[in-house]
Amino acid sequence: MKLWQNPPAAVAPPDPLTERIEQFTAGADPILDLELLPWDGLASKAHARMLAKVGLLSQEEAAALIAGLDGILALHRRGEFTISRADEDGHTAIENHLVQRCGEAGLKIHTGRSRNDQVLTALRLYSKERTSACTAALQGIIAALEALIAAQGAVLLPGYTHTRKAMPSSVGMWAGAWRDAFAEDLDLLGHAAGLIDQNPLGTGAGYGVPLPLDREMTTAELGFARVLYNPIHAQNSRGKYEGILLHALAVALADINRMASDLILFTMPGFDYFTLPGVFMTGSSIMPQKKNPDVLELLRARYHEVAACEAQLRAATVNLISGYHRDLQSTKEALMRGLGTALETLEMAALVVQNLRVNEEACRSAMTDELYATADAYELVQQGVPFREAYRIIAARFRQEQKND
Repeated sequence: MKLWQNPPAAVAPPDPLTERIEQFTAGADPILDLELLPWDGLASKAHARMLAKVGLLSQEEAAALIAGLDGILALHRRGEFTISRADEDGHTAIENHLVQRCGEAGLKIHTGRSRNDQVLTALRLYSKERTSACTAALQGIIAALEALIAAQGAVLLPGYTHTRKAMPSSVGMWAGAWRDAFAEDLDLLGHAAGLIDQNPLGTGAGYGVPLPLDREMTTAELGFARVLYNPIHAQNSRGKYEGILLHALAVALADINRMASDLILFTMPGFDYFTLPGVFMTGSSIMPQKKNPDVLELLRARYHEVAACEAQLRAATVNLISGYHRDLQSTKEALMRGLGTALETLEMAALVVQNLRVNEEACRSAMTDELYATADAYELVQQGVPFREAYRIIAARFRQEQKND
């Protein structure tokens, strides 16, 4: 039975039009909500305990509902809990299951909440868990870069501008640039995580609930940092906060994109400044000699996927008046796909850096004379030669050497 049907619809034979509309309106929710179900169940248990505390459920009813929810979570862990298209979403499937198991108590679980704050709470809990995992992965990348700097940071490496040799650099300078970039990304992600860490449970459909709910209790039980008080803002924040979170992750993946581009170049035959174990490479189906940097190429590509999720999510929320609209349903898939892609990418990037090896001989051979031209010009400056004159002297010297070659 759908939660919004009033009166409840009688059981009827399948109707092609009804099925077509159900398929359109439910979209991917039955699949996505299976992934969200642990957080939906967690929030529902906290909600039941709170309702008992404020006297809207008896202790016996709350205990029955919590046991029923634990049963649902156990079924889910075994892959035995299903969400049908007729259910529309996980919230309906959970309530229908509780009604079957707990009787009248199951009819009370929705007291004081709407599907709107229910899904928002589950998404916030899900986002918090995924953000924590992304934070740990970013920290892993930073730690791997610091280990690389400590081990081989002193090895000299050509620096490039316009994809041409420019000035001397080092493994430490190169790795340190990415370490600093990812440290900034970590700060940005922390800000986004702080916005997500607010409890919307109890804001209902966007205009509050005329009941004495204890929202501080559910905030503490669910591990949120604070209550999201204004109910209109709770609904208006859907898509906004998630967009900020995906933006922070897209920024981090943009840095991975550029670092991967460096490594595609620097591991290429003819450069060979770095090497990766063969497991990170793939072969060609036709050319037996090939070793392709597919992992690095896919790391580079994943930025575009997360940026697309951010764009989709933001586009779904523009031009909406305040409050909930069904348009917001489309933000769920973009958020979940973006978070999953970002986490997988960050974890793989950490593995790449952990397994990166410096080819000192190739780096040393690449440190050719032209890299020191600027240093030579400044040596003349220190002898009192004006910079522009020193610049021309060194340029003329290199033109002559190239002519002699």
